[in-house]
Amino acid sequence: MIEVDGAGAGQHAGRGVPGRRMGRRWWVDRGVALLTRVVWNALPRTLLGSKGNRTRRLSLCVVALVGMVATVLTTAASTAAANQIAISGGSNERSHEVPLAYPAGYVALGDSYSSGVGAPPYDLDTACQRSSRSYPPLWTTEHHPASFTFAACSGAKTADVLATQISALQRNTDLVTITIGGNDAGFGPVLQTCTVATSDRTCAAAVDAAEAFERTVLPGRLTRTYTAIRRAAPNARVIVLGYPRLFDLAPDCTDPHVPNLTRRRKLNHGADVLNDVIRQSASRQSGFSYIDVRDRFTSHGVCSADPWIHGPSVPTLVGPYHPNQAGYLDGYLPTLDAATARGSAAA
Repeated sequence: MIEVDGAGAGQHAGRGVPGRRMGRRWWVDRGVALLTRVVWNALPRTLLGSKGNRTRRLSLCVVALVGMVATVLTTAASTAAANQIAISGGSNERSHEVPLAYPAGYVALGDSYSSGVGAPPYDLDTACQRSSRSYPPLWTTEHHPASFTFAACSGAKTADVLATQISALQRNTDLVTITIGGNDAGFGPVLQTCTVATSDRTCAAAVDAAEAFERTVLPGRLTRTYTAIRRAAPNARVIVLGYPRLFDLAPDCTDPHVPNLTRRRKLNHGADVLNDVIRQSASRQSGFSYIDVRDRFTSHGVCSADPWIHGPSVPTLVGPYHPNQAGYLDGYLPTLDAATARGSAAA
């Protein structure tokens, strides 16, 4: 896993709360107090004499402070405007309002949809295929948490989160994101079956078996995983992100390796069942939020005119049936931005 300490500019470890940003109001109040002292001491001593002179001195001090405070507030307003970060991706340009509340520690858990498969290059130090173009590093670049640990790993199941990723959490971790459950349900092998099977019934049977697993076995696995996350990070807000529907249902798909329309409908239904199970499991946990990305990916699936998901024809190393760079930037990142902004407003 990748750990970055002091990921945000302007951190003040060792002052107040370690690793947290001081609020803008605190800096303004402290600056006004300091300016008052400086102006008071700088005024000519000839003004010290009578009561009237002392009043005059105070009036001069107030006039000076009014000008200085105006400067401070103008600077603060300029800083707020600078926090509007424009990100270009595909044909769209978005403006993200950076929330005022910043997490002290952010840990990204999960599978390949969190590690960034589909958006190379990957970190060569591990086999987890972690990419700086995935949504956790992108969000960290925008929001500057005091620390960031990238523990997500390609191929991870719930058991892997419990065995190798949960140790990244600490009691003072206050933001966790995760995508998990797709590999438990065997969605990769199901996709392979539906791509190569000679019969639609073979594909349908594979999807039906996966859906049965999702409804009966997966909820218990998710509950154990979520409970362990809460135990390891008792004060964290946990954001569980779902999976997109993989396919656009346009009948004239040009990729000959993509499953036919009947199979694409069936596979999309399997993704819906998976997301519903994840949502229900997350909703039972205190401090957990489920974030649905399906609407965000509408009209951007495989076979669409503007796909945010790789089809089956890309090299295995790139990541068939995973988000491409636009999928992470324009699909996952805005949903996480919105979720954390809501959390900041409620805090």
